[in-house]
Amino acid sequence: METLFVVGRVIFGGYFLMMGMNHFMKMGMMTGYAGSKGVPAAKLAVMVTGSMLMGGGLGILLGVYVQYAVLLLVAFLVPVALKMHNFWAIEDPNQKVVEMLNFMRNMAFTGAVLMLLAIPTPWYLSLNL
Repeated sequence: METLFVVGRVIFGGYFLMMGMNHFMKMGMMTGYAGSKGVPAAKLAVMVTGSMLMGGGLGILLGVYVQYAVLLLVAFLVPVALKMHNFWAIEDPNQKVVEMLNFMRNMAFTGAVLMLLAIPTPWYLSLNL
């Protein structure tokens, strides 16, 4: 079971790490999208949220500062779901479906991240910092 948990951590934490890196690698596109959704200081917001994703992803991946990693990810996922993926305010049916799927994905990730708090630390094969 420990091996499966480590594999899951690598996949789950790696997902958030890659999404955070994506914020920086595609800064222009992400900034434009955030701006189109009415996010103030869009470029700064993209940099901050990218850092939050990377920090949270690394924490889960390495099993360090898990509570802080969870806090970073929940602090990203919930506001982004509400601001960026507000499907209830979209009239175009195709775009509404896309935003609803993104909203639901963020909510599912929020639930999964919160469940990590129920797993006693230190985690198996975690860095001891």
